[in-house]
Amino acid sequence: MCGFCGGGSISRRQFIYGGLVTPLSIGAVRKDGLVEPALRLQPQTGPRRVAVTLDACPGHFDPRIANLLVERNIPATIFITEMWMRMNPAGLAFFLKHPQIFTLENHGARHLPPVLGAQRVYGLEVAGSWPAIVSEIAGGAEAIYKATGRHPVWYRGAAGLYTPSVIPQIEALGVRVAGYSLISDAGASLPAEIVAARIKAARDGDVIEGHINQPKRSSGAGIAAGLAALQDAGVQFESLGDAA
Repeated sequence: MCGFCGGGSISRRQFIYGGLVTPLSIGAVRKDGLVEPALRLQPQTGPRRVAVTLDACPGHFDPRIANLLVERNIPATIFITEMWMRMNPAGLAFFLKHPQIFTLENHGARHLPPVLGAQRVYGLEVAGSWPAIVSEIAGGAEAIYKATGRHPVWYRGAAGLYTPSVIPQIEALGVRVAGYSLISDAGASLPAEIVAARIKAARDGDVIEGHINQPKRSSGAGIAAGLAALQDAGVQFESLGDAA
C-alpha cells in the first residue's frame, strides 16, 4: 500500500522487494546538487536476468516497442504520467488489454522532476517544493488507480533526478523510488543502432530504462531490436511489478 492509501513508511534498508531487487543506491551528488538513483536486480545464479522499465512521458504511443513486448511475452514496467494517459487513450487501452505484460507505475501527474528550488532540469520545469512533489506523486497515483483499480507502488520522478533530501521523504510515504542501472536511449535521443547495442550489452541484474512515448524517433526501433536480441540470447526478463 502507498502512503496516500494509509500504508506505512518504508526504510531504505527494506528496499529489497522480495529478494529480487538490491537496495536503492543514491549515488554521487552531481554538480547541480541532484542525484540519479541506481537500482539493480539481486544477483542470482543461472541465466542473465534483466528488468525492462519504460517511461511514458508526455508524448505519444510507440507500437514498435509495445507490440514486440506482447509478441515475445516480455514483461515491462511502464512508468506512466497522468498527462500521457489523457493524451493517449488508445495506447492506455493497449496496456490495459495486456496486464500480463504491462505493469503501470507512477511517473507523476505533470512530469515535474522531484527537485526543490527554481532550477530547470533538461529544460523541464521542476516541482519546486515538497508540497508540489507530493501533489505530483499523488496525482499520478490517483490516475493509475482510476485506470487499473490498483495502487502503484513504484515512483520514478521525471528525468530520473531528485534533490537528495526528498528521497527519504518520498520513501516515508510508502512509495518505492525506481532507479535504474542501464540508460538505453538518453531520453529517446539516440539512434537505433546505439540503443540496440546498449541493450544487447546489458549485464546480469540490470534494470533497463528507456522511453515508449516517441514513435517517430529511431530510438524506439533500437529498444525493440535490443530486447529481441536479449531474448534470443537466452536472457530472462523479470518484472518489477512481480517483485513488489
